[in-house]
Amino acid sequence: MKITVSEIEHVAQLARLSFDPDEIRDFARQLNDILGYIGKLEELDTSGIRPTTHALELTNAFREDEPRPSLPVDKALSNAPEHENGLFVVPKII
Repeated sequence: MKITVSEIEHVAQLARLSFDPDEIRDFARQLNDILGYIGKLEELDTSGIRPTTHALELTNAFREDEPRPSLPVDKALSNAPEHENGLFVVPKII
């Protein structure tokens, strides 16, 4: 499948974009290069390859979720512009 200049102009018009004729020719060449590369990839025999979701098999690298001491309430509220009964006071949003 080859992308034509008229197709690029049509899509640009739908997207309300304007390009110089040189830019449109460059886009056509670049898109056709990409499609050519995809065509080469489609020639590969992948019948024995298991589908994957990631290129590398990685496992979760997070630490264990264990309770730890946190910031004291007084210190957490010390720079708050407004607080009440140990809680932050924020504007009401409807």
